[in-house]
Amino acid sequence: MKPFWNLPKVELMSFAEIEDKRKALLVTSAPAWNAVKVNLKGLNVASKIEVTEATTEHWDSLLTADNGRQTALVNGRRSAVVYAVGGGLTADASKYLAAKLSLPLVVLPTALSVDAFITWASGIRKDGCVYYIETKTPEHLILDLDIIAKAPATIRAAGITDVMSIATGAWDWKFAHEQGKNPAGMEFIPWVYDNAQSILSGVLDCAEAAGRGDKDGLKTLYDCLAMEVQLCNQIGHSRPEEGSEHYFAYAVENEMGHGLPHGDLVGPAILLIAKLQGQDTAPLEKALKACNIPLDNIPQDMIDCTLKLLPEYTRRHNLPFGIAHTL
Repeated sequence: MKPFWNLPKVELMSFAEIEDKRKALLVTSAPAWNAVKVNLKGLNVASKIEVTEATTEHWDSLLTADNGRQTALVNGRRSAVVYAVGGGLTADASKYLAAKLSLPLVVLPTALSVDAFITWASGIRKDGCVYYIETKTPEHLILDLDIIAKAPATIRAAGITDVMSIATGAWDWKFAHEQGKNPAGMEFIPWVYDNAQSILSGVLDCAEAAGRGDKDGLKTLYDCLAMEVQLCNQIGHSRPEEGSEHYFAYAVENEMGHGLPHGDLVGPAILLIAKLQGQDTAPLEKALKACNIPLDNIPQDMIDCTLKLLPEYTRRHNLPFGIAHTL
């Protein structure tokens, strides 16, 4: 039987208040670390690694072999905890590394850019698609809403796309049910669908405040992310919030090459797929624009190309049935 995963312990506090004497393996990116390192003098950083790729091969290469055991060592200093500082790639890599090293994990997001900070899986790129592998849920999440409010506008609240994908993902889930194409273990559950719609309503309501960096708005965005993740945890899959919009994002990234942030791909995909589903896209577009999600970074010729290949792409990667399969 699959486990019911939980959420991390969460604290709202300033990064400057963190005091941790444990030797820490710091997993970060250069821009994120440079933006907040002055606030993290209370960390005892034994070693620091920077993540640039979403592959297990890259993550494994960041570890040092010691007597046949994968461990984190720099100048003989063994780490006792993993700290992740940055965005979604950093969070996914740190979950993988912390699980492999059997170390506790503390995550410090510098923007609310994705839901990866609180999930039990890490997204990896393989064979032209994104796959999710079981790693671990962080033990501890620290939210410094002042830091997040100062993040670049286009990523500050980009995690709204991982909640707004309920609009299209849940539609796909219900559509698959009506077509008799939900596989065993992903059966349609009306009350879960209704709860997902409530979470979607909440995130649409907070979009303007979160987008401008209002702390109450950012806290509500986090609450919606947490509710979305835990709802999926309870049923053991992500059909209420992941469907053809994510499939399009994976496929177009494979065609264009890596480079665009997650929100730049999923945001436009939500509008595109919602329109194909016959939904009213006006409230969705309003919320995305309020959160400063770029909606024009995917060239039209690339959109047209990806839509043509999307049905075959979804079947080749065995993605759960949605409107993308029928285009």
